[in-house]
Amino acid sequence: MSGPLVSIIIPFYNDGYVNQAVASALAQTYPHIEVIVVDDGSTANQHLLDPYRSRIHYIGKANGGTASALNYGIRMATGEYIAWLSSDDIFYPHKVAGQLGHMLSRGALISSTDFDLIGAHGELLKPQLAVKFASAADFLRALHTFCPINGCTVMMHRSVIGRIGWFDESLRYTQDYDYWLRVILSGIDFHFVNSPLTAYRWHDKSGTSRYLDQVNAEFGIVHGRYVHGLNGLIARIGG
Repeated sequence: MSGPLVSIIIPFYNDGYVNQAVASALAQTYPHIEVIVVDDGSTANQHLLDPYRSRIHYIGKANGGTASALNYGIRMATGEYIAWLSSDDIFYPHKVAGQLGHMLSRGALISSTDFDLIGAHGELLKPQLAVKFASAADFLRALHTFCPINGCTVMMHRSVIGRIGWFDESLRYTQDYDYWLRVILSGIDFHFVNSPLTAYRWHDKSGTSRYLDQVNAEFGIVHGRYVHGLNGLIARIGG
């Protein structure tokens, strides 16, 4: 079996779940992968990666946040396709095979998938949590109020980077929302794979749960950048 190389990028900062994330990336049924762990200046839990060092690319850098770690990893990646996995989340074994198959069959440059919500101990809290939309206009309207795309479900062709550029490293929490808006407003179709291929972990140490006020404030700033473009796109497609 041959196919394009997929680079799985795992930004890591002190996270005690990182070994589970790496193990899930290495357990993919699709064979043509590389796993890149970008240590964003960690001071703890690096030892959890010791059993996997021979099977991953482990790259250290000064602390700069998730966007800088993603950009660093993408620059090091050699894959034709890029997938992002947070260090506290898990890819299911058929994640890459299922999503890549969908994209190749449809000529998609970028896609997201459904996902399950799990807790601190890996327990299933809610299956198939991704919000589903009846139309493209409904999806676009939702972007005014929240980000319906879970970043760790996204896979994209590396040509998207050439067209859109890099993640905005000035954004601490909403670099993903900013990037997806830039993709959509550039005219690239954002595909959705209606299958739960990732487990998204909610726990009391996650950045989203600890810094909700800051996340919401930054969301408002990013939304303000693109609100007119988003309204124009909704109007053009008849929403």
